[in-house]
Amino acid sequence: MRKSHPIRRVVLATAATVSGVVLLLSLKPSSDPSSAAAGGAVPPAAGQEAAQGGAQPAGTGMVTGDAVKTQYGAIQVRLTVAGGKITKAEAVQAPKGGQSDQITANSVPKLNQATVVAQSADIDAVSGATYTSTGYKKSLQSAIDKANASAGAGSGAAEDPGNAQAAKTVTGDAAQTQYGAVQVRVTVAGGKITKAEAVQAPKGGQSDQITANAVPKLNQAAVAAGTADIDAVSGATYTSAGYKKSLQSALDKAKASAGAGAGSGAAEDPGNAQAAKTVTGDAAQTQYGAVQVRVTVAGGKITKAEAVQAPKGGQSDQITANAVPKLNQAAVAAGTADIDAVSGATYTSTGYKQSLQSALDQAGG
Repeated sequence: MRKSHPIRRVVLATAATVSGVVLLLSLKPSSDPSSAAAGGAVPPAAGQEAAQGGAQPAGTGMVTGDAVKTQYGAIQVRLTVAGGKITKAEAVQAPKGGQSDQITANSVPKLNQATVVAQSADIDAVSGATYTSTGYKKSLQSAIDKANASAGAGSGAAEDPGNAQAAKTVTGDAAQTQYGAVQVRVTVAGGKITKAEAVQAPKGGQSDQITANAVPKLNQAAVAAGTADIDAVSGATYTSAGYKKSLQSALDKAKASAGAGAGSGAAEDPGNAQAAKTVTGDAAQTQYGAVQVRVTVAGGKITKAEAVQAPKGGQSDQITANAVPKLNQAAVAAGTADIDAVSGATYTSTGYKQSLQSALDQAGG
């Protein structure tokens, strides 16, 4: 019997190996979860979603994330949550004008769909829409934070409804400064700040050094004080002021979600579901400056409305002084954001209504 040539044996072995690999590859699913989502496939089961990681929302209702400024305009995400699952995602603000219209039209539907599939902010950026995708994910994360906070499910409250001491993480509104935005995220447990961090801070040039020096000190001061009443860091006046504003809004949201309002008596009467709560809406940017509204809600009604930010300087001072009291009064009377604009203050009125609506979303109204 003729012996098989060594080279022939090598060739046959290699061919067999290649055939085996091809067969194994043919058994792999033809598409991964992200491609299935793009094709409109049914979202994975709850167990699969949890395995993918990322913070998931809790509770039921509608919540609007913070408006995030990008190089081409603001983007803001609104979620509809039912039974702890995101059932709908939409961008209520997105870059527009010129080429942005095409980019937004292409990317936002994909980002919305990816959100529902992922059930978290851990989604991929859309190719060709880096800035929009980054802003979308930031706003989405803040919406998820708010949903978790309002449900008291930040860290196990859902499993233990009676655990009033459960930690929750809340992201404050982004506060604009002369050198860039500052946005603070806090973790609160047992009514105390256990952790504070800046998720946005001025950067570039000298700002890098100022931020690196100031933010750790501000974080430490926030935890030590347990409030936003902290001292500014020397040499970082603007960053400190923005930090304190964002920190205060985070604490407002944490109080509102805990049903503790702002000293309205909820703590004295834990069973009083009608206890007042104070909520600060997102800052709405207008042509003449930001407008931000804070409301107190009790028994499903607005009992007080005030503008914590409004356009100022020059003619804006007069317009604000005339318009804001009327808008505050109208908000209390209507009990909703469906109020008439004040004559001669169109931009301020529009911004006021947007911020008011976001406050009501957070309050569950």
